[in-house]
Amino acid sequence: MQIFSPGALIALKVGTLGLTITLVAAILAWRTAIAIRPAVGAPVEQVVPFSHKHHAGDDGIDCRYCHSTVETSEFAGIPPLSTCMTCHSQLFSDAPILARLRQAYTGEARLAWSRVHDLPDFVYFDHSIHIAKGVGCSTCHGRVDTMPLTHRVASLKMEWCLGCHREPERYLRPANEVFNMDWQPSADQLERGRQLRQQYHLHTTDVLTACSTCHR
Repeated sequence: MQIFSPGALIALKVGTLGLTITLVAAILAWRTAIAIRPAVGAPVEQVVPFSHKHHAGDDGIDCRYCHSTVETSEFAGIPPLSTCMTCHSQLFSDAPILARLRQAYTGEARLAWSRVHDLPDFVYFDHSIHIAKGVGCSTCHGRVDTMPLTHRVASLKMEWCLGCHREPERYLRPANEVFNMDWQPSADQLERGRQLRQQYHLHTTDVLTACSTCHR
């Protein structure tokens, strides 16, 4: 005896197909939502075309002048408009390219920077601890002092982070070199890195690669 009628079988098959399509669409939507954008190497346009090459490279402005909380906070900090106007109230004060900046400073317009490095919300990251443990700016951000428009050089994917957490000695540098964009590891980096790892009192690899370290 046939348990289900032909109509019920068709409905069951259509329902199963619909559920499968919905599940696949949900997975694709989730992957799109957590995708890290913009793409590696793609310059990010800003409402005011800020050049790290000009400010950090040509003029030699230290990272911490603008990113003032990078040593003390999870977030490196975006400079307030008053920081920009410290210089630009005197330099290029009438330049058309800076009109939006001046308007925002006087409250005539809003100024929203576009994020270049933006981790998903389920990832915990603290700038200050990396700085304190000898990870240099250029290790993650690349040579921003050569970028007219800033772009990402790292994937920011979990495997990229784990690569450093598994062998941090490959990337550690002396504390006085953390903000040196020209720093390059020497031939004996692994030996020096092991010494720095002890000096900085880094956690064991098991702790550094534990899920709860980055997902809290």
